[in-house]
Amino acid sequence: MNIQKTATIIQSSIKLTNKNGMELVINPFGATIISLKVPNKNNQLTETILNLHTEEEYYNETYLKERIYLGSTVGRYAGRISNKSFRIDDEVYELYHDNNYIHLHGGKNGFDRKMWNVKEILENEERSELTLSYESKHLEEGYPGNLNCSATFILTNENTVHIIYSAITDRKTHVNLTNHNYYNLNGNDSILEHKLQLNCDQYLEVDKNLIPSGKLLDVNKTKYDYRKLKTIGENNFEGLDDTFIFNQNENKIILSSATSGIQMKISTNQPAVVIYTPLNFDHLNLRNGSNFSNYPGICFETQKYPDTPNNAHFPSTLLEPGKEYKNETTLSFSLL
Repeated sequence: MNIQKTATIIQSSIKLTNKNGMELVINPFGATIISLKVPNKNNQLTETILNLHTEEEYYNETYLKERIYLGSTVGRYAGRISNKSFRIDDEVYELYHDNNYIHLHGGKNGFDRKMWNVKEILENEERSELTLSYESKHLEEGYPGNLNCSATFILTNENTVHIIYSAITDRKTHVNLTNHNYYNLNGNDSILEHKLQLNCDQYLEVDKNLIPSGKLLDVNKTKYDYRKLKTIGENNFEGLDDTFIFNQNENKIILSSATSGIQMKISTNQPAVVIYTPLNFDHLNLRNGSNFSNYPGICFETQKYPDTPNNAHFPSTLLEPGKEYKNETTLSFSLL
């Protein structure tokens, strides 16, 4: 196979393209996807994720303090951990936390605020590929173990994007990585007219601080029932910030828009997805920002459950030396 390093470098970002004109742009800061352009029904490119007006704004401290995570890689632990700590064997590790003793998305300076290293850029006739790496030191944000991580982004000629996170550690630690894209398949307005389907029979019960109670609830006859394709904005939609549990062997999400004609299917090896739909981002300088309205995007955080270190019956997030953590998620784009 003839492999060449021919992906285009845009300042500090890397752009991957395929033969259909699709574009995927990743910035090493936070291993962040800053653009994902997909062909629409009019044979033009639609920007399918929310992004900032300029690349430089991703480094702006005011934006970073907002903890919006546009397109970022989130870690060491995506989601919330309660009680500001967890126990491994006989050792208690205290994590960075807020006033409610909650640790969120890796802490004060999580993986979204780290400069990842460009490890490899490859391209052949079938796909373009970028791998970034980052070493998280022992006790960074309170987590035990030196954790060596990689983030691989692959764009194929079948209009699929593969996002693969892997990690190894030198001592027991908890790991739960995810990507934090906010999708809007029209590139403007709102996701309320998009249609959504989730192969999920259950969701996690949470308290007022969005900490899981430990109970899994049935979606049947609730607002969380998306087992059949339905319009997001129907039935007085008031937003989501919830964890949905995938059916066994049915780790699929479908999101589509008749306006652009774009359909996105998501498959993953993870047991759950946290879905977040913010009311608006009016305070951000979004690219094409004036053309967005309420509920401008939807975030699919494929991962293991929040607060797993404090819920022994949840699928384990404990990584041991000699084992490899891996999160594989695929976005498949097509036309309706």
